[in-house]
Amino acid sequence: MGDLGARFELNKSWLGLAVSAGAIAGVCVQFFGSALLDFIGIGTALWVACAAHLCGVTAVIAAQGFWSIALGSFFLAIAGSMVETAINPLATAMYPEKRIHILNLLHAWWPGGLIIGGLLAYGFGEALGAAHVSQETLAASWRIKLAFVYVPILIYAILIFRQPFPKTERAQAGVPARVMLREALRPLFLLLVFCMFLTASTELAPNRWVHVFVEDIVGFPGILVLVYTSGLMFVLRHFAGPVAKVFSPLGLLVVSSVVSALGLLAMSYSSGVAAMFSAATIFGIGVTYYWPTMLGITAEWFPKGGAFLLGIIGAAAGLFLSYVTIPGMGALHDHYTLDTLNTQSPEVAALVVDKEGWVAEEVHFPYSLIARDHLVLVKKEMRVDDDKVKALPKEQQTVVEGAKRNAAQLTFRWVAVFPAALIVIFGVMLLCERRKRPREQAAAKAGGG
Repeated sequence: MGDLGARFELNKSWLGLAVSAGAIAGVCVQFFGSALLDFIGIGTALWVACAAHLCGVTAVIAAQGFWSIALGSFFLAIAGSMVETAINPLATAMYPEKRIHILNLLHAWWPGGLIIGGLLAYGFGEALGAAHVSQETLAASWRIKLAFVYVPILIYAILIFRQPFPKTERAQAGVPARVMLREALRPLFLLLVFCMFLTASTELAPNRWVHVFVEDIVGFPGILVLVYTSGLMFVLRHFAGPVAKVFSPLGLLVVSSVVSALGLLAMSYSSGVAAMFSAATIFGIGVTYYWPTMLGITAEWFPKGGAFLLGIIGAAAGLFLSYVTIPGMGALHDHYTLDTLNTQSPEVAALVVDKEGWVAEEVHFPYSLIARDHLVLVKKEMRVDDDKVKALPKEQQTVVEGAKRNAAQLTFRWVAVFPAALIVIFGVMLLCERRKRPREQAAAKAGGG
């Protein structure tokens, strides 16, 4: 995120919009793809994802500005949505007797991928710095880092080549489509969709910005914090089955919400690297079980909904993340940075803040057969120009750093509102479940007698 913002001179609000621009396409693909998965098959969905991944990565590597980043994000959103559409029903169809445990094992490789990618990106950047390459090479290194993604795309293309896939649970059970559609309108499922907005925002939006925000708060590469929290998640998700038996799925979500809220607040108050890693430990533990447990609950509570309901809940989360939380965190950071600078040191703000206005951005499409060069108007809202900051005396740089630190801290605190709300919602659901259980047991005994 930092590389893209610096290279294309985008403030954090517009950067968040650029990388989220394709979300509506991803949501549509996941919605209709989930509904049609029984007909097109899991294998076909994965091949569509593979093609979209290739297009998306290539488009972002060749990006020339906001709109070309958005185009790449469009394809990547489709790719991610099709993967999500296919693999969750695949897992529940293969292991129907232990859905929550298997989904947690499957989704352990989400942080597993973040660990591998994060270490590759950080290590490659450090290697370039140690080799004393030119500034031009360093500035373009993000394109090479992104090209690493071609490797896992190739690997999963090989894995699915000529691979037989099972039918989904709904197809195996012969549940009619009208029954599946009716499940999506049940109030309890709609409540789960709303909760998915908040759980996904708590887990994934801070991860998207962590490299920038952690560096603003403690001056340490945030990507290493991401790798560390991903490592925690990777290990802990392998113990999801036993943990869920101790707490119950709803109890686990209550505990996760409490711990993740405390983690976000602790990260926002951290004043050093050790404190940040301690806070990140709490946060990482808190968000570990959110996504797979929500999917597992959906599969267990609404088996007739099949892949369609799993697709809806994932698509809804992606939509909220892309159009609310990710750009929202960027907008909050911009707002608090500028507000702090203008309030505490307007003379420094005058030196480093680019004023609001519309500029003509030249967009090149080397990967397009139709369009070539275009001038597109892009609104470059007020942003702190990091190149101007570097030219300031040390005392004034410290002022800007303080404004960014304050902005990152306040943004983390705003995000902590999401798990705080979840504590209440999941807590009420857990109480209702515990009150309902004795009645069901009594009814079962009466029926047996």
